[in-house]
Amino acid sequence: MSQTKYKRVLMKLSGEALAGSQERGIDLETVAGIAQEIKDVHDLGTEIAIVVGGGNLWRGEPAAKVGMERSRADYTGMLGTTMNALVLQDALERAGVDTRVQTAITMQEIAEPYIRGRAIRHLEKGRIVIFAAGVGSPYFSTDTTAALRANEINADAILMAKNGVDGVYDADPRTNPDAQKFQQLTHLDILKKGLKVMDSTASSLSMENNMSLVVFNLNQPGNIKKVILGEEIGTTVTGEEN
Repeated sequence: MSQTKYKRVLMKLSGEALAGSQERGIDLETVAGIAQEIKDVHDLGTEIAIVVGGGNLWRGEPAAKVGMERSRADYTGMLGTTMNALVLQDALERAGVDTRVQTAITMQEIAEPYIRGRAIRHLEKGRIVIFAAGVGSPYFSTDTTAALRANEINADAILMAKNGVDGVYDADPRTNPDAQKFQQLTHLDILKKGLKVMDSTASSLSMENNMSLVVFNLNQPGNIKKVILGEEIGTTVTGEEN
């Protein structure tokens, strides 16, 4: 077995990553490819939890801006994350990985309720756990969910798998060819510089609990395994100055 850098991680997947080239909706072929990469890492012995967004299906904040009641718009988005979680669970299980979905809103017919001790027990037994429905309350993003759950399950790091972006830049590299990439940052750097990595609540929570974060490009095959094996790709964010 290869020597892994992390024993237990929480992976944050954007909903858009599940859409593939479609940009919206769910592309099952893309999901199957992501599931296979996650399985390859799981086979190394790393315990994996996942938080998946819902932006490929619904975004609460834009809906609220055009008049929808904000709480209701956010709850709709939580249902979107649950849809993505169930699709990802199916792909992982077809790849041969025992997987559980836990939701912050009770949906007992389709998933377990989120229970911290049960989630940790699943991880210890070699199961992947997907956390859905955010934190169960409006006004909190799935970035905040990732930071919260990572601390709750005592993860070694958050792996933030970006859709087509290979790290943290001082500007959007897709629109600014002069954007400069950071190799190392602290959570305080992110807050001071106003960098768009996680929302400020998630960054503050990660900083307060000294939770490491690795931001990398999901679309490059093999990158998840490279991060787990400790290769220096993407941008590493730590709680303290190096």
